[in-house]
Amino acid sequence: MVIEKNNNKLINAWCMYDWANSAYSLTITTAVFPGYYLAVTQEKVNFLGFELINSVLYSSALSFSFLIAAFLSPFLTAIADYTGRKKLFMQIFCYLGSFSCAYLFFFTSDNVTLGMIAFVMAGIGFSGSIVFYNSFLPEIATEDRVDKVSARGFSFGYIGSVLLLIVNLAMLLKPQFFGLHDDGEAARISFLTVGIWWFLFAQYSFYYLPSNVYKRTGEGNWIFNGLKELKKVFTDLEHHPLLKRFLLAFFFYNMGVQTVMYMATIFGKGELKLETQQLIIVILLIQIIAIPGAQLFARISGIYGNIKALMIIISIWIGVCIAAYYINNATQFYILAVVVGFVMGGVQSMSRSTYAKLIPENTIDHASYFSFYDVADKASTFAGAAMFGLINTLAGGMRPSALALGLFFILGIIFISRIPSLKSYNIKN
Repeated sequence: MVIEKNNNKLINAWCMYDWANSAYSLTITTAVFPGYYLAVTQEKVNFLGFELINSVLYSSALSFSFLIAAFLSPFLTAIADYTGRKKLFMQIFCYLGSFSCAYLFFFTSDNVTLGMIAFVMAGIGFSGSIVFYNSFLPEIATEDRVDKVSARGFSFGYIGSVLLLIVNLAMLLKPQFFGLHDDGEAARISFLTVGIWWFLFAQYSFYYLPSNVYKRTGEGNWIFNGLKELKKVFTDLEHHPLLKRFLLAFFFYNMGVQTVMYMATIFGKGELKLETQQLIIVILLIQIIAIPGAQLFARISGIYGNIKALMIIISIWIGVCIAAYYINNATQFYILAVVVGFVMGGVQSMSRSTYAKLIPENTIDHASYFSFYDVADKASTFAGAAMFGLINTLAGGMRPSALALGLFFILGIIFISRIPSLKSYNIKN
């Protein structure tokens, strides 16, 4: 099948996978599951024979799912590129994630071990499918359209996840109206809806996304030849210094971005003593504001180029970290959440599209190249959370940790400033 780049139906089908899987990141990892988990578990829980503090088990499980996905990503993407079965691998991880989310319906205090295994599998499914999904971007859009297409994908994700979360929050706040016994049952049904939502809407993407674009035959030993493919891409990477500079810059500023996103509600609850409903408002606010943020910075990149657009975004993030140190009430937190949502949409869509532009034009190993982006993403997320926790422990509060995140953004802006503008669409490596 020959791909017609900039085909609107194909682009929308690709974007629809963001609509499908973003329900996981909003409902499971951010808004509903963390609170449900803490409500149904004791302070200490038994997991595979080990007695652990419940919050430690949760953070460890989340980190473990990221690390497993990051470890598998380079090997599986290389095999996918060699065999031309990128969409198949994306489907496998999608179904692993969606079915695991659905299984969380059975998560109660009586089966913490199985529930947390499902939680880890859901995280692996989400993270594993994303790298294959991202790698379609340079194959469906020409370089001058990549920014807008990437922004459209994230916009689809923000809209879809918010729509489902509103329904789930309605069940949580008024369970009797929906014929449910309590908010615990409502929470478990919300996990089921995520799994169904993810699975069903992904079918539209899988129907239109092409298989084996470059007609790879995949003869011989898949694993051995896949590893050879990975080695080839890694060797090629050595000859593209701008790509390496971007990955280094991305690693540092993404440490800050992901930590702020994952720790924002905990910061609000721990430092400002906000109520759960106030935190839910913050979560929805960030997602909604991210939509125009992604679109605006796609336009800015068209005028000034990707690198300058990213430098503007990162500079705002530095201001966010400084402001977080000083805020002391809910109103200030809401204002800061608006700013965070605005730059979150921009930094996520622009990072993906900038990396896509830097990939060598003549390559057919897009999944393998995006595996390095995925590893940098997961490794920086893990490192950022670890550094936040360490500084929090040493300083005795989260405000110094928030301020310290600004240093990661400063390092990111220093490294990314060494990359020429991509406005002309012809600067590679």
